[in-house]
Amino acid sequence: MISKIKKLNRIFNPRTIALIGAIDRPGSVGLGLCKNLLEGEMAREIFFVNPYYKKVLGKNTYPFVTSITKPVDLAIIAVPSEIVPRVIKECCEKGVGGIIIISSGFAETGESGKKLQEEVLGLTKEANILLIGPNCLGVIRPFIKLNASFAPATPKAGEIAFVSQSGALIDSVVDRSLLENYGFSNLISYGNEADLQLSDFLEWLEKDEKTKVIGVYLEAIKDGKRFMQVARKISKPIVILKAGKTKSGAQAVSTHTAALAGTWEVYSAVFKQLGMIEVETTEELFDALKALAWQPKCKGGVGIVTNGGGYGVLIADFCEKFGIELPELKPEILKRLESSKAMHPAFSRKNPLDIVGDALPERYDVALDTLLSQKEIGGLIVVQTFQIMTDTISDAKVIIKAKAKYPQKPILCMFVGGKFTNPGIELLEKNKIPNYSDPKRTVLAMKMLVNY
Repeated sequence: MISKIKKLNRIFNPRTIALIGAIDRPGSVGLGLCKNLLEGEMAREIFFVNPYYKKVLGKNTYPFVTSITKPVDLAIIAVPSEIVPRVIKECCEKGVGGIIIISSGFAETGESGKKLQEEVLGLTKEANILLIGPNCLGVIRPFIKLNASFAPATPKAGEIAFVSQSGALIDSVVDRSLLENYGFSNLISYGNEADLQLSDFLEWLEKDEKTKVIGVYLEAIKDGKRFMQVARKISKPIVILKAGKTKSGAQAVSTHTAALAGTWEVYSAVFKQLGMIEVETTEELFDALKALAWQPKCKGGVGIVTNGGGYGVLIADFCEKFGIELPELKPEILKRLESSKAMHPAFSRKNPLDIVGDALPERYDVALDTLLSQKEIGGLIVVQTFQIMTDTISDAKVIIKAKAKYPQKPILCMFVGGKFTNPGIELLEKNKIPNYSDPKRTVLAMKMLVNY
């Protein structure tokens, strides 16, 4: 019998895809799917299915999936919900490898939709075909040019896998990521979770070589026992954003993906028991994922280097609030700083190390190298406020150099500013050194590296 992982490979690495419901009407889901799939046409064969069109986007269509003479690894269904059972029967007859149902109008709509979903699931179970959805966005795997979704674009390739019950949330994340420097190994929208569940995707991602860290947007878990069994075996960091924590949120969940949200306190306790990282906002989610994907764990206390004393104080406040130790600088470290001749006479001689507003790259270089050499300092937060003499590109190069010398110690940055600061931020993040815009975000990201 073929294992579930091997069956999932036919969905996530298909050689052939049939899109049932291909259409070129402007603004339609079908058109979005067509365009995204065609981006990977050089990597696999794409078949468009629509009995009412002879061509879509200049490509010949098939009236039915059974009309396709070649084997079909993945069938994507984007037709009205009432037609889906008939299409599923054709997919079962064809013997497709796996199915994604994009269409909505199932259990999330009420009792009649629930019966329709059960009918569909009965057909796929009988045929032993795996199903993602219904009521989902689809899947995206940038490394292999697979965009089997109607997302607005294909994001950059990277180390982050994001699994979400909400397709719209993935849309927004993809759009935002195009302006930032992080990328994805996989994006998986699973909607109503009729068949394949979060546990299945976690199991598959554990074996995926491109995935370093996993982010999850979760409304509910259907099979808690299996989820816990699988989660205990996952060696990669998992960061979870749980929705439906309140009575109002739980009611909204039931009409979104037909899930039962459950008691948040129970979920939160389970996440903690399993060593997962729970966050409260999408911003915290991706701040954490970026840090965990790009930086090593922090084994020790944290040093702070800043050219703005006020930001050093704010960061120190948040470090204490979130339980992050700030080791005192050793006498030999202070002596080394003083004898370097790079420091301003008024530098703070404490952690946070305020190297004063007129700091040039040479001063940052000495400060970073010296603090990172102290054994008790396991990681560093580097702050740059923009002054008229600040050389943001050269400061970034100094940090990149320090990172290369101390690869086992994480470095997070807080380059604060806009137009004049952005070139330095771009350089940092292209070299996988995360930058955050304010003290709380920076410290929360470092907390992930300290606690994980």
